[in-house]
Amino acid sequence: MTTVVQLIRSDQLSDVAEYAYASTVPAGARTIFLAGSCPLDADGATVAVGDVRGQAAQCVANLRTALAAAGAGIEDLAQTRVLVASSRQEDLVAAWEVVRAAMGDHDVPSTLLGVTVLGYDDQLVEVEAIAAVAD
Repeated sequence: MTTVVQLIRSDQLSDVAEYAYASTVPAGARTIFLAGSCPLDADGATVAVGDVRGQAAQCVANLRTALAAAGAGIEDLAQTRVLVASSRQEDLVAAWEVVRAAMGDHDVPSTLLGVTVLGYDDQLVEVEAIAAVAD
């Protein structure tokens, strides 16, 4: 499958970030706005309680399921936002490492945020995303 998402890099910006700084989607592409992917199992229970990495992995699994239902995959992501309910940088980094690894070569523009609380009991991680596919 060929993605319509074009990742953009600039040699005038630091290459320390593990993602492209921007992406574009051509006119006529179908844009997919995904709800925040949460670390919930099929029954709606929060998984991996107290485990940032485990919750990030479940978020990615649920994100892949939602993408597939929309006719897309990870390579079709145009942007992500990773939310971590923590003020500890190491927790944010732990979640990011899981999400980034799942992206493989598709280093989609991303934002990593520490937040005070998320919506479900015991929830530590949520991943928001926008994707695009040829229409």
